[in-house]
Amino acid sequence: MPESPIRKLVPYAEQAKKNGNHVHHLNIGQPDIETPQIAIDAIRNFKDNVVEYSHSAGFESYRNKLRNYYKEVGINVNSSDIIVTTGGSEALLFGFMTCFNDGDELIIPEPFYANYNGFSIASNLSVVPVTATIDTGFALPPIEEFEKKITNKTKGILICNPGNPTGYLYSKKELETLRDIVKKHDLFLFADEVYREFCYDGKEHFSVMNLEGIEQNVVIIDSVSKRYSMCGARIGAVISKNTKVMETILKFAQARLSPPTFGQVASEAALDTPKSYFNGVITEYAKRRNTLVEGLNEIDGVICPKPSGAFYVIASFPISNTEKFCQWMLEEFNYNGETVMMAPANGFYSDPNKGKNEVRLAYVLNLESLKNAVRCLKEGLKIYKETVENTITINV
Repeated sequence: MPESPIRKLVPYAEQAKKNGNHVHHLNIGQPDIETPQIAIDAIRNFKDNVVEYSHSAGFESYRNKLRNYYKEVGINVNSSDIIVTTGGSEALLFGFMTCFNDGDELIIPEPFYANYNGFSIASNLSVVPVTATIDTGFALPPIEEFEKKITNKTKGILICNPGNPTGYLYSKKELETLRDIVKKHDLFLFADEVYREFCYDGKEHFSVMNLEGIEQNVVIIDSVSKRYSMCGARIGAVISKNTKVMETILKFAQARLSPPTFGQVASEAALDTPKSYFNGVITEYAKRRNTLVEGLNEIDGVICPKPSGAFYVIASFPISNTEKFCQWMLEEFNYNGETVMMAPANGFYSDPNKGKNEVRLAYVLNLESLKNAVRCLKEGLKIYKETVENTITINV
């Protein structure tokens, strides 16, 4: 199993804190947005005398409310098309183990969420990347690039929309080009849609479940973690209209007995969160995005596209190895007692030699923290280039 590029530098961050430095955590998608009070209250007011197993597919009451939620966002499914999972991670694992056999190939546009690689390895799948580039803002690569990668072992395509780690929001037209190739080769189309609420600049999310002609090929991965800022609840869902797929996923769900009871209690209650909550959250994230992207692009040599969704950006830095730089920022640098933790972007590519001058940053902190983090990065890059980077160049 590969290490997580998001968490592998944690020991250095812990030591930086012990040394008295404040660490701005831009490495991980852990929002500081408050969880809806209605979800917290549901746990506090839990009245049952026994914390029982739920149905392996999740509480029926929760699945029925989820069906209504999906209907409200334009996705028409039945409660029988939904299985509740222990986070979106388990949904991916169950989906992979259900739809693919050992040695099958899964095409994923890269850079991609690092754990897709780990889940594929655990499921004995081969990841076949199609590389998106920073100069296009990480738009979907031309469909011809997908065609080139298809073999008799290709069984599926996986996308994240809006994207982690890029924040790119696929358009309906881009998704329709994927639909055509999925239909032509009879592939599964997995779509991680956990960030569907977070779209900016008036743009809207289009679900793959609404692509006509591939209803039996689509598997959606979902989660409450980011939607309601409930990462620790560990409640996700897998959704498909393919009855055989869902029957098989249920067998895996039965093997792990049931998803967490308290997480489902909170998640069911969270579905009653008023629309005003999301209006405020989206407005806040848009401000944070603008603050971070504009601040980064003002730093000499830094390139950072402006994404339309989620709460991540990938930026390229004017240095040769961001993994070393990220560790150096935690081990050896501080600016007025502050430093920044980032995720080196090479961990979001199938080939660790790609993205070596890129980082993923999550704009999950308040505006003042983001401004301070940008100042730290500006000073850190300046010193690193003048000292460490120059030393490396001379030695070479």
